[in-house]
Amino acid sequence: MFLRNMKKAILVIGVLMLTISCSEYQKVVKSDETAVKYTTAERLYNEALEEDSNKKFRKALRLLEQIEPEFRGKPQGQRLSFLLANTYYELGDYYLSSFQFERFAQLYPKSDKLEEAAFKEAASYYYRSPKFNLDQKDTHKAIEELQVYLNTYPEGEFSERANDMATELRIKLEKKAYEIAKQYHLTQYYKAAIASFNNFISDYPGSPFREAAYYYRFDSAYQLAINSYRVLMEERLKEAKEFYKSYKKYYPEGEYIPQLESSLTDIETRLQNF
Repeated sequence: MFLRNMKKAILVIGVLMLTISCSEYQKVVKSDETAVKYTTAERLYNEALEEDSNKKFRKALRLLEQIEPEFRGKPQGQRLSFLLANTYYELGDYYLSSFQFERFAQLYPKSDKLEEAAFKEAASYYYRSPKFNLDQKDTHKAIEELQVYLNTYPEGEFSERANDMATELRIKLEKKAYEIAKQYHLTQYYKAAIASFNNFISDYPGSPFREAAYYYRFDSAYQLAINSYRVLMEERLKEAKEFYKSYKKYYPEGEYIPQLESSLTDIETRLQNF
């Protein structure tokens, strides 16, 4: 019974303290005292970082949004501008964080937080990058901003992460280009597939999808040839044979060799009839 009463008492005290805390916070929000708002926002922000608390970040954000415009041009303005941008970043609001970090860099170009702001602006676009099959505007922007960061801070604190992010995004663009070409192949638009795979091979020389692109370019040419009118078939079979040679040149022991050899046998047989 004693323990049960103790637990109830602790719970009541906890609820009471939370109510008082919330009440005090609301008073600060409604207050005209910018200095109080400043110190409260900074305290909540620091506590949020330590505790990884989105709730405290949101509380800090509400105050920061109120007072940041009032401190522009004042000594505290630089810190508040960074805190505001980073709070959006920590909350995952990457549209606003990218804008705020860019604005911070414009307002405070000599800040000691400039490198971190540059990286986090680029990272905001990285996190906005959608799945490979969607529009890749933000992906291109992220790669551009990550490259700006790397060019400016080649040995910077975040350079390794920036390189990894840029590599990941480039592979995403490669996958999109590869899948578009492959879709032409699957839907039997073989001429479009050949053109797309040609562009892919030219544009992405180090891609992990390169071997598959060589194979599907060959197979597109082969399928186009064997399904052509006889007057077009010989020339198209020869083109497919050249694509076979290209694959073999770069991947003499590649994973698609069995399929290639089988198709080549058929090509040779057909060419003997011309």
